[in-house]
Amino acid sequence: MTDLLPAAGRVHLIAICGVGMGSLAGLLKSKGYQVTGSDESIYPPMSATLAELGIPVLPGYREEHLRERPDLVVIGNAVSRANPEVEAVLRLGIPYVSFPQALGEFLIGSRRAIVVTGTHGKTTTSALMSWVLVKAGWKPSFFVGGIPLNLGTGFRYGEGDWVVLEGDEYDSAFFDKGPKFLHYRPERVILTSVEFDHADIYRDLDHLKEAFRRLIEIIPPSGSLVACSDYESVEELTGKARCPVVFYGDRAPKDWEVANHRVREGRSLFEPVYKGTSEGTLETPMIGRHNLKNALAVYALARELGIERQSLAEAMATFAGVKRRQEVKGEARGITVIDDFAHHPTAIRETIDAVRFAYPGRRIWAVFEPRSNTSRRRIFQREFPVALARADRIVVAGLYRPDKVPEEERLSPEEVVKEVNRQTGDNRAAWIGQNLDIPAYVAKEAEPGDVILVMSNGGFDGVQDKILEKLKMR
Repeated sequence: MTDLLPAAGRVHLIAICGVGMGSLAGLLKSKGYQVTGSDESIYPPMSATLAELGIPVLPGYREEHLRERPDLVVIGNAVSRANPEVEAVLRLGIPYVSFPQALGEFLIGSRRAIVVTGTHGKTTTSALMSWVLVKAGWKPSFFVGGIPLNLGTGFRYGEGDWVVLEGDEYDSAFFDKGPKFLHYRPERVILTSVEFDHADIYRDLDHLKEAFRRLIEIIPPSGSLVACSDYESVEELTGKARCPVVFYGDRAPKDWEVANHRVREGRSLFEPVYKGTSEGTLETPMIGRHNLKNALAVYALARELGIERQSLAEAMATFAGVKRRQEVKGEARGITVIDDFAHHPTAIRETIDAVRFAYPGRRIWAVFEPRSNTSRRRIFQREFPVALARADRIVVAGLYRPDKVPEEERLSPEEVVKEVNRQTGDNRAAWIGQNLDIPAYVAKEAEPGDVILVMSNGGFDGVQDKILEKLKMR
């Protein structure tokens, strides 16, 4: 592929504002290439990151964006064959690749790959794994689907032998319907969870499991798989592994488990326990048992790689988290606003529980936007009310771009709200169809001491910041 791309060559990315594509753009820029991109959805934090990197983002998809003919085009999986720029690339004969193909060529190369995958927790876990290797002095490369606060960007081309990658099971491009992580040549894998997701790609859970099965089958015998035993699907899939498997979690089989979890001054303390033997108390700013199990997975793999416990303890204690993963946006009038990426019922449940555990005695709000391809569908019509009802006050927004989902398949936010109120026997949940109306409603109803947890896998029209602004004006 690099034969097609001269030194300081021109690369254009179609759908550049996705977290992965934006980070790839930054990686290519850091390697000396001239980078441009286009997208129809341009919003922070990626738009701000690209601007800081000096990478121009052209609005919309138009043939004229290719007027200065690039040497290579990277086509994101968010665009279809009918995209105007894709049509122009094909007609003009410009070389093109998918995002994971480009990542394999320009970042992984001959490096040894640690791939972090699963339905939940990939970004936080891969960011922590990267930070652990940095703190250990291993000078890793990494590629994370978010912006780790310790590291400043979601990518780095390091001098060391190892590369950490967030392994996404989503398809690669319109011309490559296989999952992205099959391009990453994994030597070590962390598998955090397997639950049904990506309903626009996978027919059902069995179809999704087949993707993970293919990944597990390509881990070499000399590699290893660190897998969370809390999910029956994970235990089933590990039977296909040709490499050693290390289990972690709350249920058997488990080699590693979390013990003595408690919170002190907003920070979590816990003990990683290996086959009944504690390795002492660790401290981390991450909250929630699900995050401690993510940390445990990193700890287990790092110990397997030979990293000393003291180095691990320092990395855990200093890990600052990832933007939009339980990120405290600010506080106004005694009310705290937290931004999170949760959009699956399990993630919503775990995030609400984590926030409640970290902020005991305070009233928890859940403000949720059904935005992902799965959450906009009726697949979890029953599960969303159960998860959201764990909060004290709930706001459910309207579907993001409902026209993209057939009417008979769409989630009904109004029904979600009605079911929450039926289950709880009160009127704690409200449906607000227009995002711009949410900040004023929340600011009016919130009380000192409340914690506002905002959950969406997209921009959500800046609701997080606008709630803070309204609170300050109140």
